[in-house]
Amino acid sequence: MSLTTITVKMSQFWSKLVHELVPYTPGEQPQIDGLIKLNTNENPYGPSPKVLAAIAAANSDTLRKYPDPNASHLKQALAADSGLDINQVFVGNSSDEVLAHVFKGLLKQDAPLLFPDLTYSFYPVYCKLFEIDSVQVPLDENFEIDIDAYDQECGGIIFANPNAPTGIALPLSKIRLLARRHPNRVLVIDEAYVDFARESAVSLISEFDNILVTQTFSKSRSLAGLRVGMAYGQAHLIEALERVKNSFHPYALDSLALAGATASLQDNNYFTQCIERINQTRAKTISSLEAIGFNVLPSQANFILARHQTQAASELFTFLRSNKIIVRHFAHPRINNFLRISIGSDDEMQKLVDVLSERCRSTS
Repeated sequence: MSLTTITVKMSQFWSKLVHELVPYTPGEQPQIDGLIKLNTNENPYGPSPKVLAAIAAANSDTLRKYPDPNASHLKQALAADSGLDINQVFVGNSSDEVLAHVFKGLLKQDAPLLFPDLTYSFYPVYCKLFEIDSVQVPLDENFEIDIDAYDQECGGIIFANPNAPTGIALPLSKIRLLARRHPNRVLVIDEAYVDFARESAVSLISEFDNILVTQTFSKSRSLAGLRVGMAYGQAHLIEALERVKNSFHPYALDSLALAGATASLQDNNYFTQCIERINQTRAKTISSLEAIGFNVLPSQANFILARHQTQAASELFTFLRSNKIIVRHFAHPRINNFLRISIGSDDEMQKLVDVLSERCRSTS
């Protein structure tokens, strides 16, 4: 029996929805010795030593027991860190799972959901999965969110801030305007990269009952492997997420993840130092790339979106890969001549610049 025949036979059991799904494509995780991996916005620095110690301590006979389904200690630590009450905090198994609950619990409305045409590519996947009508609102010519373009009937609004893959952040003053213009709709601010930026919309939660903010431990806190995400909002929004979560996955976070994430919040000195190092490396890398002919968007994230003035992005992507450096190249027509480059260590970024400099000299 051929592979095609097997696939056809298996797919006869699929639902109509599964046949129509186009799943999210995560960044590559290749196992190549000596690879410089700048494609998935991972932190180049490891977790805090306090995190590793907490995980080691939790790795004991107590793993035979279920974890706390309410994640009470972690929620309390997040509430204290953000200046909110514990009933204004939600946690889940990665920010992607948190977002899935948000789409199902808050954004499935009669009117379409609005989000930018260039943003986190999981949003249209969730819309398809949960059968949510949506409208993609184009970023302006500077790849920025035009809040006036959102003055239309909608069932909610979601966008990443800083946005991905552009790295550009919408200021709080404009987020405040959006929330006021849509008082009866939820405005979701996906802040996966906010710790590398200047301001968080969490500060607006006490002012607005329609703002929900999602964040993650994966990027700034070097815990992508633990899969911990959270959401902040007024209690009525958090209750909607709890209802969905407890109808789907009550024990969302395992004991090791709970221990590690809680410990991370207890070592803000380490956290702050990592952020400062990455932001300094980002600034240095932008200057170096601009010196060899790149145009770089003004990023407030731990990645940059860059386009060379004469070199095709697809060719640079292939050239970098041949030199054991992987970055991200998107097929979207508006950015298909850009490369998204995660900020690695100083040595990794210098190697990237050196390789690109050699390429640009040899083809000039």
